[in-house]
Amino acid sequence: MDEDSAGQRLDNFLMRQLKGVPKTHVYRIIRSGEVRINKGRVAADSRVQTGDLVRIPPIRLSERADEKAQAMASASGKGGGFVPAKDFPVLFEDDYFLAINKPAGVAVHGGSGVSFGVIEQLRMARPQARFLELVHRLDRETSGILLIAKKRSALKNLQDQFRDRETGKTYLAMVLGIWSERLKVLDKPLHKYLLAAKDGAAEGERRVKVVAKDDPDGMPSLSLVKVRATTEPQAAHAYSLLEVTIKTGRTHQIRVHLASEGMPILGDDKYGNFEVNKELARGNGPGSLKRMFLHAWRFACNHPASGERLELRAELPADLSAFVRQVLPPTA
Repeated sequence: MDEDSAGQRLDNFLMRQLKGVPKTHVYRIIRSGEVRINKGRVAADSRVQTGDLVRIPPIRLSERADEKAQAMASASGKGGGFVPAKDFPVLFEDDYFLAINKPAGVAVHGGSGVSFGVIEQLRMARPQARFLELVHRLDRETSGILLIAKKRSALKNLQDQFRDRETGKTYLAMVLGIWSERLKVLDKPLHKYLLAAKDGAAEGERRVKVVAKDDPDGMPSLSLVKVRATTEPQAAHAYSLLEVTIKTGRTHQIRVHLASEGMPILGDDKYGNFEVNKELARGNGPGSLKRMFLHAWRFACNHPASGERLELRAELPADLSAFVRQVLPPTA
């Protein structure tokens, strides 16, 4: 492992090393345990470090797959498939990192059935950039603040801040029901698992659930909740707009924590109320909502070079703002 690859996520490292190999196959060999770092099993989000020995199983592309990969590479001018160049609204940028306002519906990176995401599109839009790496992730349907490092040193520093809980991350979420003002702390361990595979898939979709405090597979997870506004008492549909600050960054943490209280996020297609979601998507009610109401609203960190405390904010996108105006009192 060379210094230029140090600190990269394993999946990103493999996709650069195995150009032309489908991303689904890269994730499959990671999950099956065929990829090892220093002889140990690893996950897709494991970080590779200088001096690591990465074992990759023999991989042979069929002629047809190889031809397809070459054709797609030719179309894009790069290996790894056609990726359209795209820039995103920038909230902050300097020589060390940039923060963008990610729209909903866009994955942060390719893989698991997605051919490309934010990071691949940014690299195509900024061919002169020597280094662009995701600092963290957001779910595809979550909008808001996303950080991308422009230097290896910045990537490590910012990820250390995430790990040491020195960052501040607050989301806006609209849930079904009236949230109690007294319910301010959700301290519930979470466990990731897979659903049964369907339609010939190698494995099922990933899900997360709350488990008991003493569950050996539970990962400590802490969310702080503040009620920002609720619907009027006489409203036919009860909703609450919440500010949720996460102290840990577990997969689907906010979605599962809120749903575990019987008040799922509106529009959530994994943990939500599917009937309500359908009604909202059709516009049958006071408002129309065609996506999950979860937005990375506010973020704070120490600048990776100067140490200065930075605070960033991404206001609600137009569709979520319109829904708020439709269903909540004017002061929300």
